[in-house]
Amino acid sequence: MKLLIKYLGSGSIYKNTNTLVVSLTISKFLIINKTIIPIFKENPIHGVKYLDFIDFCKVANLMKEGKHLTIEGLELIRSIKLWINKGRK
Repeated sequence: MKLLIKYLGSGSIYKNTNTLVVSLTISKFLIINKTIIPIFKENPIHGVKYLDFIDFCKVANLMKEGKHLTIEGLELIRSIKLWINKGRK
Protein backbone atom coordinates (compact mmCIF):
# COMPACT_ATOMS: atom_id res chain seq x y z
CA MET A 1 0.00 0.00 0.00
CA LYS A 2 2.84 2.38 0.77
CA LEU A 3 4.25 1.77 -2.71
CA LEU A 4 0.85 2.59 -4.22
CA ILE A 5 0.77 5.87 -2.32
CA LYS A 6 4.27 6.66 -3.54
CA TYR A 7 3.37 5.76 -7.14
CA LEU A 8 0.11 7.74 -7.10
CA GLY A 9 1.53 10.67 -5.16
CA SER A 10 -1.37 10.68 -2.72
CA GLY A 11 -3.35 8.55 -0.33
CA SER A 12 -3.83 7.39 3.23
CA ILE A 13 -3.82 3.89 4.68
CA TYR A 14 -6.50 2.84 7.15
CA LYS A 15 -6.34 -0.43 9.06
CA ASN A 16 -9.48 -1.93 10.54
CA THR A 17 -8.55 -3.22 13.99
CA ASN A 18 -11.44 -5.72 14.03
CA THR A 19 -10.56 -7.41 10.72
CA LEU A 20 -7.59 -7.89 8.45
CA VAL A 21 -8.89 -5.22 6.06
CA VAL A 22 -6.58 -2.42 4.98
CA SER A 23 -7.98 0.43 2.89
CA LEU A 24 -6.28 2.98 0.70
CA THR A 25 -8.15 6.28 0.54
CA ILE A 26 -7.44 8.98 -1.99
CA SER A 27 -9.38 12.20 -1.50
CA LYS A 28 -7.53 14.68 -3.72
CA PHE A 29 -9.84 15.30 -6.66
CA LEU A 30 -6.95 16.14 -8.98
CA ILE A 31 -5.31 12.73 -8.34
CA ILE A 32 -8.61 10.92 -8.77
CA ASN A 33 -9.37 12.74 -12.01
CA LYS A 34 -5.89 12.77 -13.58
CA THR A 35 -4.49 9.46 -12.31
CA ILE A 36 -7.00 7.00 -10.83
CA ILE A 37 -9.73 7.25 -13.48
CA PRO A 38 -7.27 6.94 -16.40
CA ILE A 39 -5.66 3.87 -14.79
CA PHE A 40 -9.03 2.11 -14.65
CA LYS A 41 -9.94 3.25 -18.16
CA GLU A 42 -6.71 1.72 -19.47
CA ASN A 43 -7.18 -1.42 -17.32
CA PRO A 44 -10.96 -1.96 -17.27
CA ILE A 45 -12.79 -3.44 -14.34
CA HIS A 46 -14.90 -6.47 -15.27
CA GLY A 47 -18.28 -7.51 -13.97
CA VAL A 48 -20.82 -5.42 -12.12
CA LYS A 49 -18.12 -3.24 -10.54
CA TYR A 50 -17.67 -1.74 -14.02
CA LEU A 51 -21.12 -0.14 -13.62
CA ASP A 52 -19.99 1.40 -10.32
CA PHE A 53 -16.90 2.76 -12.08
CA ILE A 54 -19.03 4.30 -14.85
CA ASP A 55 -21.19 6.02 -12.22
CA PHE A 56 -18.07 7.14 -10.34
CA CYS A 57 -16.80 8.74 -13.56
CA LYS A 58 -20.16 10.47 -14.10
CA VAL A 59 -19.93 12.02 -10.63
CA ALA A 60 -16.31 13.04 -11.19
CA ASN A 61 -17.27 14.75 -14.47
CA LEU A 62 -20.15 16.58 -12.80
CA MET A 63 -17.80 17.80 -10.10
CA LYS A 64 -15.19 18.85 -12.68
CA GLU A 65 -17.91 20.94 -14.36
CA GLY A 66 -18.83 22.51 -11.00
CA LYS A 67 -22.31 20.97 -10.99
CA HIS A 68 -21.89 19.86 -7.37
CA LEU A 69 -22.15 23.54 -6.44
CA THR A 70 -25.80 23.72 -7.50
CA ILE A 71 -28.83 22.15 -5.85
CA GLU A 72 -29.78 20.38 -9.09
CA GLY A 73 -26.28 19.03 -9.62
CA LEU A 74 -26.03 17.88 -6.02
CA GLU A 75 -29.35 16.06 -6.32
CA LEU A 76 -28.16 14.38 -9.53
CA ILE A 77 -24.96 13.26 -7.82
CA ARG A 78 -26.98 11.89 -4.90
CA SER A 79 -29.22 9.93 -7.27
CA ILE A 80 -26.18 8.44 -9.03
CA LYS A 81 -24.54 7.56 -5.72
CA LEU A 82 -27.61 5.55 -4.67
CA TRP A 83 -26.56 2.79 -7.07
CA ILE A 84 -22.83 2.64 -6.31
CA ASN A 85 -21.83 -0.45 -4.28
CA LYS A 86 -25.44 -1.52 -3.78
CA GLY A 87 -25.29 -5.12 -4.99
CA ARG A 88 -26.02 -4.63 -8.66
CA LYS A 89 -26.52 -7.67 -10.86
